[in-house]
This record gives sequence, C-alpha cells and structure tokens, in this order.
Amino acid sequence: MPLESKKDLSIIVPVYNEKKIINSFLDKLQSTFTNLNCKFIFIDDGSKDGTTELLKDKIPKIFNNNDYVKINLKQNKGKAFAVKKGIEFVDSEYTLLIDSDLEYDPRDARELYDIAKNNKDINVIQGSRYLGAKLQSRIHFFNDIAVRINTFLFNFLFSQSITDLHTGTKIIKSSLLKKLNLTFKRFGLEIDMNSQIAKKNINIFEYGISYIERSKNEGKKITIIDGFLAYYYLFKARFIQNDYATNLSVLYSFMFMTYIGTYFGLGIGKILITIFFSSIGLIIGLNRKILPLSLIFFSIYFGSLFSKGNGRILPIVLFFLVALYFSRKISQRYENINKNAFLKIFI
Repeated sequence: MPLESKKDLSIIVPVYNEKKIINSFLDKLQSTFTNLNCKFIFIDDGSKDGTTELLKDKIPKIFNNNDYVKINLKQNKGKAFAVKKGIEFVDSEYTLLIDSDLEYDPRDARELYDIAKNNKDINVIQGSRYLGAKLQSRIHFFNDIAVRINTFLFNFLFSQSITDLHTGTKIIKSSLLKKLNLTFKRFGLEIDMNSQIAKKNINIFEYGISYIERSKNEGKKITIIDGFLAYYYLFKARFIQNDYATNLSVLYSFMFMTYIGTYFGLGIGKILITIFFSSIGLIIGLNRKILPLSLIFFSIYFGSLFSKGNGRILPIVLFFLVALYFSRKISQRYENINKNAFLKIFI
C-alpha cells in the first residue's frame, strides 16, 4: 500500500460549548475546503452543553476517516491549550487556525490559503477585521477598543504595523508553527504567536475578512479578565521572554534609569518622573547590550555636570539623545557578527 501523501493544509479548530451553531459551522467548513487535500483537527475543549455528542455524530458523516482527527479534552483548558494539542497532529505545508463560533467565515480563510499558496514569500497571513470592505457587525464597543489598544501596544513594542492582533483566522507555514514555543494560556495565544514571529523578523501579512460578532447570550466567551491578561502577556512577551543576554540588558537598563529618575522632582512629580525613566530603561534595553547602554548612562552623568537641580534636565536630555543615536549605531554594526557567549552580553 503506498504511503499517504502529505496534506496541503491542516485546519485546527478549537471547540467549546457551541451546540447551537456547530452543525452549521461544520457544513460550511467542509464545503469550503472540499476540493483540497486537508486534515481537519477538531479539539473539543471539555464542552458540557451537548457539543461533544454532536461532533461525534456529525464529523464521521461529512469527513472521510483519513481526513480528520478529533481530540476530546475532559476539562476545559482554554483556546491556547487546545490549539497546542492540535499542533501535535499537523502534517502539512500550511496550517489554518480558525475559531468555530462562525464570527469568522471559513470562505475568507480559504482566500487566505490561496494567497499564501500562490506567494512563497508569505510565511504568515492573518485575517484582519479592520481591512477591506467585507461584511462587519460589532456589538461590543469596549471589546473593539481593547483590540485596537492592544494592537497599538503590540506594534509599538515589536516594531510592527498590523491592524488586528487578536484575529481568530490565520494561515501559517507548518514548519514555522512547530518551531514556536507557545506557553501563554486562554486567549493569550495570538499575542504568544505574533510576538515570537515578530522576534524572528518574519513579516506578518494581513488580508481583510468579514466579522459578525456574537452577543454573550449567543456564546461570546471572552471576558474582562482576558482583557487585563492581555497586558500581562504583552509585557511578558516583550520584556521577559528573551534570551539571557537581552534580559540582562533590560534589567541593567531598567535599574540604572530608575536610579536616574529618582534625582528629579518632588513628591508625586518625582514618582511620575521615575516611572517614566524606568519605562525608557525597559525600551532601550531591548536592542542594546551592556557597553552601548553604559555609553548612554555615562552621557547622562556627563550632562548632569552642566547645571544644578531641575535645571540639569535640559543638558541631560540633549546628551541622552546624542548617546541614544550613537549607541544604536554601535549595536546595529555588531548585531550580525558572530559573537561568543561573553561578547553577546556586552556588545
């Protein structure tokens, strides 16, 4: 018997308590990808509303035995865990991640796949709810604002320019997907994936998709807790999940800039200035090592000698900006040179 050929596309679908719409979703998914050599990977994330029974009955009727995998989790572990479980079964050139709630149209996902398939330079392409002129319906104002704020913060922290950080539809090359070390929980998955991809200097492409948002009564599951967790995940992805040399630089820069901030202002003003300086320290420590950072700190000290009290701020800022420029030039010059572990800490 000949070996089974590798699939063109693996489709990972996490499912949790979707009894009302799961039949419609499965029919639309199957009809959209019927002429492709696909593997459908369904992860039932501990459903308690009858979804498990519907999946057990429906999936064998519309998919061939060799075309699907069905994973049952006894307890609800969250979207991130479900997707990671699904990745274990991926065997294809590309992987599609799509939610099962019908807020996203599978037909848009097919368009994303066709674009990626016809352009080998695309490693990742995401559906954006803020691009194009496709059908849109949003009913949760604060959810929309949160997505926009989180996307802005992500772009600022990772030097990106995407429009929809939390999209539930994306195509990614499977070889890249399997290299990602996904550790965030619940709806932190998108931040986890995009941050790791951005750190690898891989372009994230986007394409406009439709979006029909559900109400809480219809099954909308994201909560205000997930909103607050997003800020934690953004901070962790940018300032903690780095190599040891970068983490050391961030810590060094944070401590030094915090110390500098304590020399300015009084009362609440001093606290605010210290927080501002600490934040600057975190940012500049990401792309500079110990020696370039030390140049900045020495320049700040040198600038402080030209005046007294709060009058020192102007020369300090001027020397800081000049040192910031030259320290970045130094870092860029040596970043592509092979360095041993010792040099990686300092240059």
